[in-house]
Amino acid sequence: MPNDFTYSYELDKTIEEKLNDICTKVYHADGVKLLPKARKQMEQLTALGFGNMPICMAKTQYSFSDNPALLGAPKGFTVTVRNLKVSAGAGFIVALTGDIMTMPGLPKVPAAEKIDVDEDGKITGLF
Repeated sequence: MPNDFTYSYELDKTIEEKLNDICTKVYHADGVKLLPKARKQMEQLTALGFGNMPICMAKTQYSFSDNPALLGAPKGFTVTVRNLKVSAGAGFIVALTGDIMTMPGLPKVPAAEKIDVDEDGKITGLF
């Protein structure tokens, strides 16, 4: 069976070009918009030599857009990137869109704050 696999972008493109390719080719958006903070981060990451890394998009799972209220595969939208960070160990740049947590399920107050050991060595707060 023939394989017609192609990448969404070339690694030698700029970060913004790669983001735009992902948004238009994968999510069928009209394009990408970088907020000022993300634009500054893009410039810094490029200057530091991370510009040729692949991109990982962190966005809502409910929609091809970055807006969880636009369910499914909407038309006529732009993906807004609010933050860019490098995951150097993993070898990619994470583009954060909308209001998304990168580590879902973590509480605001960690359970470790309720653990204590008294002077007799008795541990409380584990379960």
